[in-house]
Parts: sequence; C-alpha cells; structure tokens
Amino acid sequence: MPRAKALMPEQVPADSKSILDAFTKNIGFTPNMMATFSQSPIAFNAWATLRGSLSKVLDVKTRDSIGLAVSEVNGCNYCLSVHSFAAEHMARLPADEIILARKGHAIKP
Repeated sequence: MPRAKALMPEQVPADSKSILDAFTKNIGFTPNMMATFSQSPIAFNAWATLRGSLSKVLDVKTRDSIGLAVSEVNGCNYCLSVHSFAAEHMARLPADEIILARKGHAIKP
C-alpha cells in the first residue's frame, strides 16, 4: 500500500503545477511518480532542475538506458514500464537495445 497518493491535476500545488504540466505535455501522460512527488514543491522542483541539468550532459538514449538498468536492479516493474515506454517512444531504442540496457549493457560502449 503506498504511503502517498498520486495527486489529481486539481490537487497539485501551484508551485509544482507548471513543471508537472510541462512534463505531462512533453511525454504525453503524467507518471504516478511525478504526480506523487509534486506534493512537495521544493523537492519536486529541485529534482526537475537536476534532471534538466543532466539532460544537457547526457543524451536521451543514455539517460533512458541508465533508467532501465537501475529499474531492473531495483526490481521495480512500474519504473521498468515507464522507462521502457520512454526508451521506445522518446529515445527510439529498438527492443534489443532495451533488453541490453536492462542488463546493464549497450551496443555502443
């Protein structure tokens, strides 16, 4: 049983709303993790800033591959689903590369 519930759009604090709306628009849906995390505007906005900074350093394929590997190690099926969706639809990773990423490997080192 989750300790915190994902917020409905009308429940999201004003200080988190613009960033959450931008993520939703960018990926086409609102992941439960983000809807839950948005309850704490300070933490949510700090995470979003860190994520934005990393996106300038690591390309989308690398970021999604790392997300897949970490989700696999953590055994989180929800995170694997979200990162698999992102890897396929946003990073355009083919299925064989998604499988490799889940194992912590890649076609290109």
